[in-house]
Amino acid sequence: MKQVLRGLWVGLAVVALILVRYQQDVLFYDPLRSFFEGLYLNAQELPVINSLKLLLNVSLRYWLNSALSIVILVLLFRSSEIYKLALLIYASAFMILILLFTVLILNYSAGMSMLLFYVRRFLIQPVFILILVPAFYYQRLRSSK
Repeated sequence: MKQVLRGLWVGLAVVALILVRYQQDVLFYDPLRSFFEGLYLNAQELPVINSLKLLLNVSLRYWLNSALSIVILVLLFRSSEIYKLALLIYASAFMILILLFTVLILNYSAGMSMLLFYVRRFLIQPVFILILVPAFYYQRLRSSK
């Protein structure tokens, strides 16, 4: 019964991640979304951006996705060590990525569009969960031998 309940909670967290993605236009300010849908191919400059509002919204989205991802990891692996390590990874990645994102936004040139695209992608999408679940699973298999 506990396995089923835990599976339902994991499923709810995954659904919440999906809802964040599909409600992004309602929940978050992101003028770069339309920019990266094709405008960047010919644009020499970014669209008009409220940089502070963008950074706050990207940060909020990152931490919302991260919180849901950490909940999934804790439910799957039931370990306070996993929680601490995941929190450290997410916090470290955030500091590096948000700093790089800020520098790219403030010093944008046309040659930086793909770098900005990928840094933004790591900030707004729950990519790390796709890396951490297999990594922690592999680590658990190795430690059980």
